[in-house]
Amino acid sequence: MSCKSNLITKITNKISDIPENDWKKVFPDVLENYNYFKALDESSFEGFSFFYIMIYDNNIPVGATACFLMDFPLDITVTGVLKFFLNIVKKPFPNILNCRSIMCGLPMGQGRIGITANNKDAFDSIVNALNKLAKVNKASAVIFKDFIESYDGMLKPLLDRGYIKLESLPSTDMEINFSNFEDYLKILSKSSKDNLRRNLKKVDEKVKIDLIVKNHLDTDELRDVYELYLQTYKKQDLGLEKLPKEFFSAVPRNMPQESKFFLWKVRGKLVSFALCLTDGSYFIDYYLGFDYSLAHEYFLYFVRFRDLMAWCIEHGIKKYEMGVTTYEPKRRLKFNFIRLYFYIKHRNKLINYFAGLISHFLKPSNFDPIFEHMDNTVALQDKKN
Repeated sequence: MSCKSNLITKITNKISDIPENDWKKVFPDVLENYNYFKALDESSFEGFSFFYIMIYDNNIPVGATACFLMDFPLDITVTGVLKFFLNIVKKPFPNILNCRSIMCGLPMGQGRIGITANNKDAFDSIVNALNKLAKVNKASAVIFKDFIESYDGMLKPLLDRGYIKLESLPSTDMEINFSNFEDYLKILSKSSKDNLRRNLKKVDEKVKIDLIVKNHLDTDELRDVYELYLQTYKKQDLGLEKLPKEFFSAVPRNMPQESKFFLWKVRGKLVSFALCLTDGSYFIDYYLGFDYSLAHEYFLYFVRFRDLMAWCIEHGIKKYEMGVTTYEPKRRLKFNFIRLYFYIKHRNKLINYFAGLISHFLKPSNFDPIFEHMDNTVALQDKKN
């Protein structure tokens, strides 16, 4: 523990070292909650070390956040052709673009910090704790990862301390106010609606795909789910983390009410899955997997989306979050793009200076035209307001 004025900082690598009530009093009320962090701690993540920071003022919780140590790929926002060539370069030199970093946030999902309104010094204590972790673990950089714009007021002072603000890859979500799936289709463009209906009709006439919803998996299902997850993981260009198999059992064990497995089967064979989190009004389509020998033939991406959307409508879900990747289909399905930001500071002042000079080049919109749609949408919204 360390002290700043009357504030006491506790840093631990196990969330269970912090009383659950203390964490809940400060940390935002989100699905990635105390029990979710327990699931992370019980899973053997390769290449990650998790830490938790708790700030007390006279034994009263006033600040909390999660962070992790990893070799951060500096080309994380790069996509398209340049990403292809960088991947070729990284084959013989896998760590050439990696920077050992302490990152405030999660490998998956948005970054979050809890601060009580009456203790602004708690944020300074969190920054100091991150710097301490960076020094102890010989990390070259401190990064605040994937924070939404509502954190700008809290994080803006970092810019005066030498941090660089970068736009990250956006997340996606959708407000759900539909009576059924047909009602949802009305918001799509004619071409998107006709294409979706046509593809779903083709697969429905061709094969019966059964959907099973479960809170946990048996041994055989866990094996099959993980095999499909690995197929998808190997195909994706984005994402920091490779989930260990234990994660798919640790989450339902710690979050039995919030976790749902959606399993799609053809003639008894698993062809797709989704691990989702929900609190009854909010739904996160968290992780997925496909049998790619059948995914395109059976239009599994759109089958799973139809079934998940129908489930959300039936169960009164108000918002559906779908995360990053596959932006073009999500745009056509009318998901909103959620801007996310990094705040990065390299501990070497010279490197940090040059990083600032090239930071504008790393905007996602420089590498994928799909993000121009996000910029245009935001501009139109601002104009209307």
